[in-house]
This record gives sequence, structure tokens and C-alpha cells, in this order.
Amino acid sequence: MQSIVHKIRLLDIGHAQAFENWVLDTDYATCPELPSVRSFDVYRVSSAPDAPFHYIEVIKVSSNEAFERDMGSASFARLVEGFSTMAEVVEEVAGTRLGAGYRAPA
Repeated sequence: MQSIVHKIRLLDIGHAQAFENWVLDTDYATCPELPSVRSFDVYRVSSAPDAPFHYIEVIKVSSNEAFERDMGSASFARLVEGFSTMAEVVEEVAGTRLGAGYRAPA
């Protein structure tokens, strides 16, 4: 499984609530239409207007190849269109988890 981390900067910090609503109502809701996406989370990092980034998103995908196929879908194109009106990815880091990782017992 691959993990992709994006640092996200809002184009206008005054639209933070609209961006967060879009994440909750549209971005998360579209994930089931992208078969390669195994999990997807967005985290608020800063609300300072001059912050180098305001959010991070962590995407876990079954494979880079499968995710690239999903990126060609109409569902993904709609996400890009909505996202690009509010924010930009300022940095991307991707990698493969070592071993099974750690999970605390339930």
C-alpha cells in the first residue's frame, strides 16, 4: 500500500470554512468512487494567513498504478475542479509503509 501526503495551502484563508465543508461533504463522499483509495484523511494544521500550508491530506492507495487510473476518472476530475478553486498542493511526499506498522489495541 502506498501513502501520499499533500501539504495544502488555501488561496484565501477567509474561505477555510467553505473548504472544510467541501472536504466533509464532497471530497470524503467521492472516495468510494475511486477504487484505489483505501483511506483518506484531511487534517487542519494552521489558520494563520501567512502559514506555508494550512492542511495536510493523507491518502492511502492500493498502488500508484491504480491511483493513476482513478485520476483519469470523471469523479476525480470533479474533485480537482472543486479543489483548485479554493486551494493548491504546495508539496507532495509519497512512500511505502515499512512492515505492518503499529496500531494500538482497541
